[in-house]
Amino acid sequence: MSTSPKLKLYEEFAAIARALGNAHRIDILEHLGQGERGVDALAAKIGLSTANTSQHLQQLKRAGLVESRRDGKYILYRLKGDNVLTLLGALFDLGEHNLAEVDKVMRDYFHKRDDMEAVSHEELLERSRDGLVTVLDVRPKDEFAMEHLPGAKNIPLEELETRLSEIDPAQEVIAYCRGPYCVLSFEAVAALRQRGIKARRLEDGLPEWRAAGLPVEQP
Repeated sequence: MSTSPKLKLYEEFAAIARALGNAHRIDILEHLGQGERGVDALAAKIGLSTANTSQHLQQLKRAGLVESRRDGKYILYRLKGDNVLTLLGALFDLGEHNLAEVDKVMRDYFHKRDDMEAVSHEELLERSRDGLVTVLDVRPKDEFAMEHLPGAKNIPLEELETRLSEIDPAQEVIAYCRGPYCVLSFEAVAALRQRGIKARRLEDGLPEWRAAGLPVEQP
């Protein structure tokens, strides 16, 4: 009996869904959205062993979500395309609208720290070009060095307390980090507001900004 071509296609699509069926693999995709990484560096970022991280990467590679290249003795991984970010965005949107537990986490953690409407790409682009805001990147230095928003100032969250003097209190601060659920920007905005600094966060992060075709800076 011949296999239906439609079912064959659905089986291939299901392989993508299975690859996404692990929280660590979604976390890996978010980190790769910041830029290319080797297995060891990525393992350190997500808090897993190198062997475990490698296994997750192979699952993602087989599903066509990441690709790799050799650089000397190292193998570097990256997202296979910005459409991977589109897929993640659709997954996140579905979860927020359809799952009660997602809504609870959003209310109990994220909304408690920032219940204000986030800044859109268009608003940030316009206000930053006019010099009306300080764009604050609170990701680690190595991620900032790979790519960042134009004119952004990098103060990693753990250094914010000791580097407040570098922020102009007369300007509104727009903070961003890795993506829509990256806690770094939520914590940064909460900390800045506690010190009387007007602060909001970008609606998502660097990967989504880049995927929207907006300008980025590289070293």
